[in-house]
Amino acid sequence: MTYKDTIDFLFSQLAMYQQQGPSAYKPGLGTTLALDRAFGNPSEGLRVIHVAGTNGKGSTSHSLASVFQAAGLKTGLFTSPHLLDFRERIRIDGRMIPEEAVTEFVDRYKAMMLEMRPSFFELTTIMAFDWFARNGVDVAVVEVGLGGRLDSTNIVNPVMSVITNISLDHTALLGSTPEQIAGEKAGIIKASVPAVVGEAEDGVKEVFLCKAKEVGAPLVFASDDGRLPYSGYEYTENGILYFATPFGDLSCDLSGSCQPANMATVLTTLDLLRRGGLIELSDAAVAEGLADVAGHTGLMGRWMTVGSAPRVICDTGHNIGGWEYIVPRLNSMPGKKKIVVGFVNDKDIRAVLGLAATISEATFYFTRASVDRALPADQLAMIAAESGLSGNSYPTVEAAFMAAKKDAGADDTIFVGGSTFVVADLLALVTPAKG
Repeated sequence: MTYKDTIDFLFSQLAMYQQQGPSAYKPGLGTTLALDRAFGNPSEGLRVIHVAGTNGKGSTSHSLASVFQAAGLKTGLFTSPHLLDFRERIRIDGRMIPEEAVTEFVDRYKAMMLEMRPSFFELTTIMAFDWFARNGVDVAVVEVGLGGRLDSTNIVNPVMSVITNISLDHTALLGSTPEQIAGEKAGIIKASVPAVVGEAEDGVKEVFLCKAKEVGAPLVFASDDGRLPYSGYEYTENGILYFATPFGDLSCDLSGSCQPANMATVLTTLDLLRRGGLIELSDAAVAEGLADVAGHTGLMGRWMTVGSAPRVICDTGHNIGGWEYIVPRLNSMPGKKKIVVGFVNDKDIRAVLGLAATISEATFYFTRASVDRALPADQLAMIAAESGLSGNSYPTVEAAFMAAKKDAGADDTIFVGGSTFVVADLLALVTPAKG
């Protein structure tokens, strides 16, 4: 097969959550375990940091990987979804898996003629583990796809489990309360394996405490008793500066309002890895890695500035937890706000739209991303009207963005988001193609 044939097979022949939504979700580990065995158990030899959470798990995973790369470790990184290129999901030292390696793996899979019919995510999980094992990575940072307990990635036996936070998302699959969702995320906590939890309160915190006690896992909360692994922070021209961390004062290029909470999780994880003798990390390596997370790992779409005069910012935050950070940050920006927004059709977006209604001096441009799951723009406009939001509807992200750009003054801010797929469509417009 050619690479194009391979991608067509992955996207069209396998059930893919990114395109189809909940109908493509296959809970349970049986198929992934069988695939792992068929490919020689590549998951078993990996030293894994396993990262789950409702929000922030992507930024946290990339930050950890960047530090490990700076420390001289050959570092695998498995994340999802991708924005522009399937190969973004599987990287070693920031470099995407080559096209020929993707094709070779799928050819091997098809030649096996296995009776099982894996989902897109089950097959690509084993593709990642196989690529990491074949290349002898020193450490692999593996981001959970959805949930934790029954997620395909949960076949690994990690050296550390990390859970960033809990918010209401994927409620039809994971549960309708924070405690139920926490129970699914807590499924990555393994016997005797240290675990870090970022943000957790009350009932959610109790869920994690009970799970850790049940399996005998050492558990640390990143902000236990209100104490953080830094004394304070300030925004700078190039990101955020954190003071008095276990690794000294640190500058990080990730600057979204959610990043201080993510950084607490990252620093706690790195500190435990170093103090536990699990990974050797110098202060200099941590500083170098966190100063250029995007450059080292290719991270995109996290409060990402892609234009100036007017400034253009995109963010992949797509649920209430993400927008609780996005809205205050937008309100702190000067000028008028032009909000290009679209969502998928299988989420309850009313809470997000209620928050969006508090953005000052905002004009809304309702749109539809170029995936089957996208909510039509006119339907979005009707739902938004219930929250007092009004604006014009546009059939594509490009049309909405160009309209917003035409209306914006040089000192205004255009924000593009609501769905990962909306951000992907924007980046396809403004980002040069990469080989």
